[in-house]
Amino acid sequence: MNDMGKNILLWLVIAVVLLTVFQNFNVSRPPEEVPYSTFLELVNGNQVRSVEVDGLIIRGERSDGISFETVQPQIVDKALIDDLVSHNVAFQGERPEQQSIWMQLLVASFPILVIIAVFMFFMRQMQGGAGGKGGPLSFGKSKAKLLGEDQIKTTFADVAGVDEAKEEVKELVDFLRDAREVPKVGR
Repeated sequence: MNDMGKNILLWLVIAVVLLTVFQNFNVSRPPEEVPYSTFLELVNGNQVRSVEVDGLIIRGERSDGISFETVQPQIVDKALIDDLVSHNVAFQGERPEQQSIWMQLLVASFPILVIIAVFMFFMRQMQGGAGGKGGPLSFGKSKAKLLGEDQIKTTFADVAGVDEAKEEVKELVDFLRDAREVPKVGR
């Protein structure tokens, strides 16, 4: 046998093994859907072995081993059910509506998303991000610019004629001289 024949034989054996394994896992078949009135007839005829009630859905097994499922109708009037059974009227309940998985995730995560959005809003406000205004956390962000010597346009000659500035500088110098001469108190 050549290499190509061996490869095909190997793939066939693998396929058969996989099919056998998957058939063994898929032994259960879905339960038979029966109307609620048929379920009541089966119960009255002693043809039901066991049932499991989950809200409005009733799952069970008949005496012959076949699984079934029915939906109990939401009828408050029990006499109506007796009248329907006695007159051989077929009736059944409607399966309760379930939300999609995406809707459940959205509803579950909505409060968390709101908390994160509020947190982000307050952080932006505190950092002064929304309107360019300074906030409590903007104390380290100086708007001052460093200028080089070639960019300075105001000179001492521009302000030298101000008599009040000269007088203030003279007072400051006098105060500092007097402060050195004042004896220290408390020694």
